[in-house]
Amino acid sequence: MLKLVEKHAAEKGAATDAYLRDLIEQHLEDLDDIAAAEAAMERIRTGEDEVISSEEFWRGLDH
Repeated sequence: MLKLVEKHAAEKGAATDAYLRDLIEQHLEDLDDIAAAEAAMERIRTGEDEVISSEEFWRGLDH
């Protein structure tokens, strides 16, 4: 697996450790985004939040 990481890092012109750090950071950000999306979906399911159309959204900004 290390060879594969080294290959991809070299293709990006990055040092292996910097490339891995970037991958880990990106993955952790993705996990945070997924958790936030799941929490939002749960609020919609429980009725705490509601879904509105884009028309309603933009109309609400006109005031």
